[in-house]
Amino acid sequence: MKVYTKTGDKGETSLFSRERVPKDHVRIQVYGTLDEASAALGMAKALAKQQWVCEKIEQVQQDLILLCGDLATLELKKDRQYLITEGHIASLEQQIDELEEKRIPQKYFITPGASAVSAAIDLARSIVRRAERAVVTAKRTETIPQTVFLYMNRLSDFLFVLARCAEQEEIIAAATRGVLGALQEAVADGARKGEGSMLAKAKQVVAAAEQKAVEMGIPMVIAVVDQGGNLVLQERMDNSVLAGIALAVDKAFTAVSLKMPTSEVAKAVQPGQPLFGLASNGQGRYVVFGGGFPLEAGGQVVGAIGVSGGTVEEDMAVAKAGLAVW
Repeated sequence: MKVYTKTGDKGETSLFSRERVPKDHVRIQVYGTLDEASAALGMAKALAKQQWVCEKIEQVQQDLILLCGDLATLELKKDRQYLITEGHIASLEQQIDELEEKRIPQKYFITPGASAVSAAIDLARSIVRRAERAVVTAKRTETIPQTVFLYMNRLSDFLFVLARCAEQEEIIAAATRGVLGALQEAVADGARKGEGSMLAKAKQVVAAAEQKAVEMGIPMVIAVVDQGGNLVLQERMDNSVLAGIALAVDKAFTAVSLKMPTSEVAKAVQPGQPLFGLASNGQGRYVVFGGGFPLEAGGQVVGAIGVSGGTVEEDMAVAKAGLAVW
């Protein structure tokens, strides 16, 4: 079947009810305008990333085919009914109510263009409004079913809230992507600057301390705590003394709590010194001999290492080896 028929070469066309009319007939003006609206909705559908938006647009386009059929019918035969019914209007009203519940209220006139899909829907809405004006003109000389007026009026309202909800989702999604992207970049930037996780750095510290303990031939217990004194990592070498398990953690706890090496605490708790009596506080957790050192970053104490298992001097030597790689 050929696309061209030549039947319209003299400026006339056929209505659905087969009457020949001029191409600028008032009925042609109306459903020709609705055809423009459907084309604009097609553009919106092609731009839409949300499946639910595409589905609603597709349904409207199908309805517009029926609406154009009603407008292209000059006289309805006795055994036929109009294609657009009260059910179509009720469906639009229900969808408007549902979208209104999702829509963020606006107390100002909208400026189309917040997103590509909403701009295309707004274009379709303005075309539907033009079709409404054309159908008012047509009614002066033509018999137009009331359902046509009702459907077109509801349709422009529906397209308004559809555009707002579609752009609202896109704006929120774009903002979310922006925030996540910024967070990911911050994490990546931190990694590039060597600002890895506390656990990752604690593993390096413990590994260096363990290597020193192996070189010295002394089994040690090595612990790293965060700035709150909470244990991040603890390693107990084979055959290390049991007492070292608690002592290593407490040395680290003392160093981070007082922000000084535990070897210096030993001097500060002597009679007449600032921390005299400390050992009787803190539920017995404060250790006043060497083996604990604060871990600093950016001039701030962010954790501590504690070592136990040898003499005070040996514990300090192993702890310093870990401190050296911090």
